[in-house]
This record gives sequence, structure tokens and C-alpha cells, in this order.
Amino acid sequence: MNAAKHRFVLNGLKLFDISLLILSFGLATVFVAYGDKGVGLGQFFSMRVKLSNCIAFVSIVLAWHIIFSFCGLYESKRLSARRAELVDVLKATALSSVLLAVLAESHRITMITPSFLASFWLVSSLLLTASRLVLRPLLASLRRHGRNLRYVLVLGTNPRAIDFARTIEAKPELGYRVLGFVDDDWQGMADFNQTGFPLVSAYKGLPEFLRRNVVDEVAMYLPLGSFYENSCQAAALCEQHGITLRFDGDIFGLKKSRSTPDEFDGHQYVATSAAVAHDWWSLAVKRILDIAFSLILLILLAPVFVVVAVLIQFYSPGPVLFRQERIGLNKRRFRIFKFRTMVRNAEKMMAALEKFNEASGPVFKIAKDPRITPIGKILRRTSIDELPQLFNVLKGDMSLVGPRPLPVRDYEGFSEDWQRRRFSVRPGITCLWQVSGRSSLPFEQWMKLDLQYMDEWSLWLDIKILAQTVSAVLKGSGAA
Repeated sequence: MNAAKHRFVLNGLKLFDISLLILSFGLATVFVAYGDKGVGLGQFFSMRVKLSNCIAFVSIVLAWHIIFSFCGLYESKRLSARRAELVDVLKATALSSVLLAVLAESHRITMITPSFLASFWLVSSLLLTASRLVLRPLLASLRRHGRNLRYVLVLGTNPRAIDFARTIEAKPELGYRVLGFVDDDWQGMADFNQTGFPLVSAYKGLPEFLRRNVVDEVAMYLPLGSFYENSCQAAALCEQHGITLRFDGDIFGLKKSRSTPDEFDGHQYVATSAAVAHDWWSLAVKRILDIAFSLILLILLAPVFVVVAVLIQFYSPGPVLFRQERIGLNKRRFRIFKFRTMVRNAEKMMAALEKFNEASGPVFKIAKDPRITPIGKILRRTSIDELPQLFNVLKGDMSLVGPRPLPVRDYEGFSEDWQRRRFSVRPGITCLWQVSGRSSLPFEQWMKLDLQYMDEWSLWLDIKILAQTVSAVLKGSGAA
């Protein structure tokens, strides 16, 4: 597809999206007008025929367009998963609804009620999601029939380059076609020749090939250590010709890390991370939920805090709260809050009890710890001793769900670096380990569960863990 045709199609999609949002606005208006007996449909529409209302609505439409562009709805989606595209749509409709809510609050627009906003978000999400579900297979069908294609030239003939080409050929719906490979003769060329892919040029002939052929993208699979100069020359050629250059972000052979483009002070670079996927939207929602639920729970549980404080003082005079330095996000240290369940000098007694440690790995656990007070046993069995950590969540040191924060003593006992990846996310009050047996699990299994949580993280997983935590607490499973 040439540039002019591409712009025409893209502008058509933008207009179509705006039309769906306007339709959603109108349908939400009708729903609320008929649902609210105090507001007539005529009154609803009469408020929007005024010049000031028209100007305001046009401004809202322009803002919607900016939001949709910001959410990446008009970027190429041929390589992205369907789920990722639909998530972007839901982000865009949610932000569009938030915009209406802010305007309603700031300008006292009484007609934009909570029910109106809910209707607008639901209708717009359904319409836009349906449009993408129809558009995606339509574009895939066109590409299978040779329309809207992008031609790719592959640099390098190593196994990674061949795997890339085979993946492209196996998915014609993506609309990519492999022109051929560029490489000099080397010891692995005999294996490459058996693949059936064409070798169209050596590196010396690359400039001339780019001048004479239609090339939309160049995929670079050169060993950067030994072919650094060739890589730089190829990148410069792509820049001069305006050709998209793609290269494998996993140039170091990392198994868990994800690579993402980034920018710092005007310089482009690739960032790799093996922590939880850094989707700013999901992480922002996670933080908002942390704050909201912590505040609600602290208010609702205030009477419980008072009763527990009195009981702790009754059975063991001294501080109500236990404060201890723990290892947090990226090994930052913070003070954790818990209800005190042991005698006042418990940490000083620990050295003498080390020989009775029943836990595997560097952690310290004794089933019948003599330092625990009578009320402390109940608090631990019911996990009520963990409730003050809601204050840590509000401060941002912790999250509701995440790997449990460990004491400095336990961290110093770690023997494997792969276990330390768990510290690349914010620690939590509960986690997979908490709902899978807690103290009854060996240390290595605990660490694997933490990494499993990080690799599979989603908001839905957090919700499931929170629900399972309630069940685990009621059963008292694994508590110590």
C-alpha cells in the first residue's frame, strides 16, 4: 500500500472511530433520558444545540482523537496480538469516559451523570471492540491475497535469521514477504543453502540491492560482536533510504527479559527487564487499587485494630506494633509494620534459637517458637498480625499482592542469584506462596512461586490471589 492510500485508509479509520464515539454519546443520552424520569429527551437535546455546547462538544471530539492516538490505536497492529489491541481500545474508551467525568465536574454539567458515563463507556467499548474484531480478519484476508504487503530483507544466514523467515512465511495473514537473505560466505552457508531461501546479495552489494528493489523493512540478525562494522553500515543505509530496520532485541540470549524501546535525553536505546511487564496502564490501575482498598480496609478494620492493641498490651506490655527492616523494590530497605506477636526482646533471643530452625533455605521458622505470646499465636493463625502492612501499602513500600518482603538476615542467606529477581517488583502482603501452603512449602518452591507470579502477572491474577487469600486465612493453611 502506497503512502497516499495508507493515509486515506488511516484517516477513514479515525473518522469511523469518532463517529462511533458520537453514536455512543447519543445512545447514552437516550438511555439516561428514558431512564431518568426527571429529565426529558427533548430537554437533553435542547441543551446541546446551543453554540457554546456545540463548541464544547467539538473540543471533546478533538480530545477523544488525541486520546485514541495516544493509546496507539492508529499504529500498525499487524504484529500485535488481538488481545493487546483490544486492551488498547478499552484504555482509550476508559480515558474518554474519564475526560467526560472531569468536564462534568469542573463545568457543573448535570446531564452527565454516573449512569450516563457508565452507559457511554459500555456502548463505546462494545462498538469499538466489535469494529476491531471485524477489521482485523478483513485485513488478514487482504494480506493473504497479496494486498497491503511489506517486503523484508534479512541480514545474516544463521539459525535465528532462518527461524525468523520461517515464522514470517508461516503467517501470511501478517502481510510480510521475505525478499531473501544477505550474507558473505561462511562455514554455515551449506546448511543455509538447504533451506531453499534465496541469497540475494553479499554485504558489498547491499547498497545497490536497496537502490534497485522494493524493500520496506530490513531484519538484522548479525552477530554484533564479529559483524559490528557491517551492522553499523547496514543501519546507516536503512536510515538514508528511510527503510525500517528491525533487529532481535534478545541479542544477549536472555531467557526471561523483555526488550522495549526507550528514550533518554533525546537518545534512543533498548531497555531489557525480567521484572513484571511494565505496562503503565495496568501498573497504574494496580497502584490505584492498592490505595483504594487499603484506605477502605483501614477504615473498616479500625475497631479491630483497637481491640488487638488492647489484647497485645494485656498479654505482653510493650509496643503494639513490631517494626523491622525489610528488603523491598530493587533491594530498597524499608520499615515494615506488623502487630507484635512475640515478647519484646524476641530478636535478641534469635541467635540462641538458630539451631532449632525447621525451615529450608535462609529463612527462620520454628513451629512452636517460644517467643510467641498467647495472643500472638491467634494473630498469626488468623493473619491479623499482617494488617498494619496496609500502612506500608499506602506509603508505596508494598502492594496488596507481590512477593513477601524478607528480613535483611534472610536476604543475606540467599545463595542463588536467580532467586533475587523476586526483588525487582514491589513486595506484597499476599502472594502465590501465601495461598499455596505458606510455611509448609520448601524455600526453593517458595522462590519459584514468586517468579511464576512475576512471569504470569496480570490484574486478574492479583484479584484471584486476593480471593484465594481469604480462603487460606479462614482455613489457617500453612500459618506459622
